[in-house]
Amino acid sequence: MIGSALEAKRVELLHELVPKASTVAVIINPNYPASKTLRQAVQEAAAHLDLKPMLLSVEKESDLEPAFAALVQQGADALLVAQDAFLVSRREKFATLTARHAIPAIYPFRDFVIAGGLVSYGPDFADGYRQAGIYVGKILKGAKPADLPVVQPTKFELVINLQTARTLGLEVPAKLLALADEVIE
Repeated sequence: MIGSALEAKRVELLHELVPKASTVAVIINPNYPASKTLRQAVQEAAAHLDLKPMLLSVEKESDLEPAFAALVQQGADALLVAQDAFLVSRREKFATLTARHAIPAIYPFRDFVIAGGLVSYGPDFADGYRQAGIYVGKILKGAKPADLPVVQPTKFELVINLQTARTLGLEVPAKLLALADEVIE
């Protein structure tokens, strides 16, 4: 599953951005169908980098504040927010809470960074829409949908919010800035 590979990559990027971090909190919605796979991917990636993952479940709005209280109390140095529609719909709340608690965080989609989050790494949706158009074009030209392969994202984007980095007192490594598809000043 591509989602689990992306979570592992997000752990690596977060480690590059906050190299002194030893404990990384991970917020996952346990109701997300692939949550078990995502948890495993994050745990393996964290172990590979000698990071201690702190797994926190958030499945409803009222779980957010207690999750942040727990990660602060337990000394998390950074945060990874796993992909999930419910979590994405709370992007402004995440931006507020990470700013309030001065926690550097990585997210699955650019919408979090636009809302004030620090960094995101995920699929390039514009490219995905283009791919969907090509797929539909094949169907309109007579291809049977059952005969077409399942298409997964092939283009991913790294988005960094430098204003948030400055607020957190983080120096974004030149390597990450060079890799970024978009840098928000």
